[in-house]
Amino acid sequence: MNIAKPAALLVAATALLAGSTAAATAAPDGTRVTAVQRTADQVLPGHPAALEVTRDQVRYDGLTLTEVPKGELAAKDLACAYGHLCMIVRGTKFDFYKCQTWTVSNWTGDGPFTNNQTPGTVARFFNKDGSVRWTSTAYQAGTATWDPVFSLRPC
Repeated sequence: MNIAKPAALLVAATALLAGSTAAATAAPDGTRVTAVQRTADQVLPGHPAALEVTRDQVRYDGLTLTEVPKGELAAKDLACAYGHLCMIVRGTKFDFYKCQTWTVSNWTGDGPFTNNQTPGTVARFFNKDGSVRWTSTAYQAGTATWDPVFSLRPC
């Protein structure tokens, strides 16, 4: 597997997910931009345009970003559809449902995850050098330390 050339790119700015709210602000063209859209724009530069954008969610091919409701902080509270790998990183829920390698950066802190993929499916989380940092075999839920995760492969 070549981690240096992932199938999809997620690059997060340091302050990317801090203090996320659903409040909208005006974009330069006069349209309204929600906090989750600002997050998506920072997380997915260079990625094809979103397939769908709502007030609290942005959906791409293989990934949905959702603003986390206040209080949804524990793995037991993390709803994750069958066949998906979900996690909360600094206030945003990442719901991966496509088997590919995703590059991430500046994921910090601890957060819940749920690997609700087909039983036995192994999600891999990688260090900067491409070595495996840790794995999760479906079904598994718990809390993870996101730093320093540099890429992941849900399947």
